[in-house]
Amino acid sequence: MASSQPGILAPVPPLARYVTYKMLPGADPRTSLRALRDAADGSHTVVGFGLSLVSTLEIHIDELRVFPEFSGFGLDIPSTPAALWLWLRGKDCGEIYNRHRVLDAALSGAFRQDQVLDAFIHGSGRDLTGYEDGTENPKGKSAVSAAISQRKGIAGSSFVAVQQWLHDMPRYEAMPTKEQDHCIGRRRSDNKELDDAPESAHVKRTAQESFDPEAFVVRRSMPWIEGKDCGLLFTAFGASFDAFEAQFRRMLGVEDGIADALFKFTRPLTGAYFWCPPVKGKKLDLSALRI
Repeated sequence: MASSQPGILAPVPPLARYVTYKMLPGADPRTSLRALRDAADGSHTVVGFGLSLVSTLEIHIDELRVFPEFSGFGLDIPSTPAALWLWLRGKDCGEIYNRHRVLDAALSGAFRQDQVLDAFIHGSGRDLTGYEDGTENPKGKSAVSAAISQRKGIAGSSFVAVQQWLHDMPRYEAMPTKEQDHCIGRRRSDNKELDDAPESAHVKRTAQESFDPEAFVVRRSMPWIEGKDCGLLFTAFGASFDAFEAQFRRMLGVEDGIADALFKFTRPLTGAYFWCPPVKGKKLDLSALRI
């Protein structure tokens, strides 16, 4: 029986590498995908497929679509789709690098590497601003229900929204501590939710139980640094993309004209959707793709 890729529900690893690929023009990806199926266990390497790749195989998955270009109240959110996404998880940079080389060689006949971003866990699981990330993540059976599809034909699979957010740290650090806390809706010192936080606070914008239907996702985000730039690699797994989109539309103020206060100091540079197939044994189960 197929089950979800173990890395999806596992704790965030100490280190990770996020890699996206484009397809080579006219290439048949099946041979490369068979090699990937055998090399990726879904635990140390989580795999996602974009709409362009699935469509090339003449397969239709109802829930899979392209990340939309959101706009609202002066905010333009990019859509940067890719054919293939790898989340390489581990605790040793050298091991991750060597595993990436092996996977890259296996994919080289049909895919070209598009973006590589290294990430890491910060403290006890904090964003680089110092706030705890993923506090309201569902756990146990609730996490499985939120992140893993049980639909016949794709049971055990998941749908992931991935965005690279760029922080403006000088702007953030110029804010008084109270304003910083009110942007998030929690106190950084003890992670306590603030009763007097404004409606623009991120916690209020994305309160998962406040949606109808409720909009729960499983976040597995990690900080990143490149030179002087830094931010968060936002990663949210769901049984579909509906919960993520409901949350993000509210962050943009589509419903009530109130934009999320996060946008005062951070913005997404990318946005992509991927379907994460289940595993069978210790290999990807690509039977839904007829592979």
